[in-house]
Amino acid sequence: MTLDLNTAKSDAAYLEAMKLAVVDAIEDIKGFDISVMDVRKLTSMTNYMIVASANSSRQAKAVADNVREKLKEKGYAIRGTEGEKEGEWVLVDLDDIVVHIMVPATRAYYNLEQLWGEAESRRGHIKAE
Repeated sequence: MTLDLNTAKSDAAYLEAMKLAVVDAIEDIKGFDISVMDVRKLTSMTNYMIVASANSSRQAKAVADNVREKLKEKGYAIRGTEGEKEGEWVLVDLDDIVVHIMVPATRAYYNLEQLWGEAESRRGHIKAE
């Protein structure tokens, strides 16, 4: 099997655009402390994990809703959402990206960044190619 260079470039551009759309959607609802982790070498389940904080369970639910809404508007598929009832930790599965929105106490307890390794980048360092 040969790798089609144009497909690889478009996949990279697709993922980059999707990451930026997720981060923008989180920031729209004042989500903060956003980390983007490239987990492609660690798991085959997804390519990236994005972790963000919200000040309350209500805000976490609103951030997750906005991520789903904004990405759906852009034509991305939403595979599912978990944790909305409680709101302490809401997960949005976009297949290529899994988004975790947590209240600070839950985020500190589970410490996904340490579990999955150092964050690839912070918002200021994400660049479109």
